[in-house]
Amino acid sequence: MEKRPLGATGIEVSMLGFGASPLGGVFGPVAQEEATRAVYAALDLGINLFDTAPFYGATKSESVLGEALVGIPRERFVLATKVGRYGAANFDFSADRVMLSIEESLQRLRVDTIDIMTCHDIEFVPIDQVVNEAIPALHRARDQGKIRFVGVSGLPLRIYRDALDRTSLDTILSYCHHTLNDDSLLDLIPYLQAKQVGIINASPFAMGLLTGAPPPEWHPAPESLKAACRRAAEHCRARGAELAPLALRFAVSNPSIATTLVGMRSQQEVEQNVAWLQQPQDTALQAEVLEILRPVHNVSWPSGNSERARG
Repeated sequence: MEKRPLGATGIEVSMLGFGASPLGGVFGPVAQEEATRAVYAALDLGINLFDTAPFYGATKSESVLGEALVGIPRERFVLATKVGRYGAANFDFSADRVMLSIEESLQRLRVDTIDIMTCHDIEFVPIDQVVNEAIPALHRARDQGKIRFVGVSGLPLRIYRDALDRTSLDTILSYCHHTLNDDSLLDLIPYLQAKQVGIINASPFAMGLLTGAPPPEWHPAPESLKAACRRAAEHCRARGAELAPLALRFAVSNPSIATTLVGMRSQQEVEQNVAWLQQPQDTALQAEVLEILRPVHNVSWPSGNSERARG
């Protein structure tokens, strides 16, 4: 598995990262044994970055991942989790809650230090609280040796400039913006590189739009985007191919993006995703799919409070 530098952190991460939200049961029950087999398979295949959050499964993802990693030498994995979001509408980026959240995550994950601590979905709260309360608290925790690096996440790309123009960060976690249908993250890369920020990409399948299967009913994308993705999947099948592997290979193709997180819950899913990456990209088919998606290129959806939901 190819490893890439994560900004100026000194860490090298696998180009494919293990997104642990499914271990929280958010897409259906996952037994601990199944989760542990998935984690072991990932490590054996060269995946070294594992990303979770208290929000995923109401803390279950962290607990299940922590159990799966027991006994694994600490130097074999890079562990990332988050602070600030604890429910669908439960956000708290106050300094006291951030510090308590770190202690809780350390216990659930059964480690002494978390490598990357990310402020989770910062578009839902005033940027002043993130910059003036949450990030200074994370810096204190870093000085105490409880975490190593600090980042932020969210959907609207404007949030990264909002934060980085006012404070220092080690990483950002962007999702749904380096996919076959939306590559708008590319415009931000020079700015992030100038700040020496490590780029973590997530959701290469656009939260289900690019899997070839119907997206979940709650998916917030406009119908025009959903319809275009359906046409792209149908075109791939007519060509004797599938959309999902094409989408995954596209998402990891830019070497300036350190890693791409994919949610995985079983050994089979881990092995499938790694196998897809080992296949050469069908550039002709990719060009055809991109042409199908061109009318909805970079079409997204709002996320966050009314002032910061877009951009």
